[in-house]
Amino acid sequence: MVATDGEGLHFDSVLSQFDVKPLFGAGEISFYTPTNVTLWLFLIVVSTVAMLVVGTRGRAIVPNRSQSIAELTYGVVHKMVEDIAGKEALKYFPYIMTLFIFVLLANFLGLLPMAFTVTSHIAVTAVLAFAVFFTVTAIGFIKNGVHFLDLFWVRSAPLAIRPVLAVIEVISYFVRPVSHSIRLAGNMIAGHAVIKVFAAFAGIAAVAPVSIIAVVGMYAFEVLVAGIQAYVFTILTCVYLKDALHPSH
Repeated sequence: MVATDGEGLHFDSVLSQFDVKPLFGAGEISFYTPTNVTLWLFLIVVSTVAMLVVGTRGRAIVPNRSQSIAELTYGVVHKMVEDIAGKEALKYFPYIMTLFIFVLLANFLGLLPMAFTVTSHIAVTAVLAFAVFFTVTAIGFIKNGVHFLDLFWVRSAPLAIRPVLAVIEVISYFVRPVSHSIRLAGNMIAGHAVIKVFAAFAGIAAVAPVSIIAVVGMYAFEVLVAGIQAYVFTILTCVYLKDALHPSH
């Protein structure tokens, strides 16, 4: 990360930690090539199974630690869906729960030493965001038909400005998956990049103690951000689902 020589101090690129690399060899990456992204996506799936299946297999009345974590997560997401999108949205709870667990574990696993944060790549977050976008749009038209377009027609506004507001609503609707994906990826990239910058200064004796304190503080902050970003991603999904189920302003 950092090296010194007669010419001065040299820093590696802070973005090198986000490079997609093949697991075997150093050849070209094709769609079938196992990469570090593939590995960590697999580990996310394994962690999900360990948390929600293996951890709750006992189904004890007095839960152990792993069962308590799984039940708490289930309860938080269930209440989130019901409070934001209504009881009618609970039929879509498994999908939203899956999104939350995936983003949460991807963010937390990315904080491990030598790990790869898959949610730092827009290719991953865009797939998640566009999946939400197309899903809620389909639900909106299936449930409401053409009345789903009422979402863009602000009936509470004066008639003269409704067309202008409709254009704004349409633009903001189609921007949703972009903001949904960039928000998550941007926060993951920024936090990890700052940690690497602070860590690079640890090689300089004069500022090493300050650098270490800064890394510890930033790491603690990133743990908080990892949870918050998963929560925000899920809340926005619930808000979009609510609009699909109840499009009238």
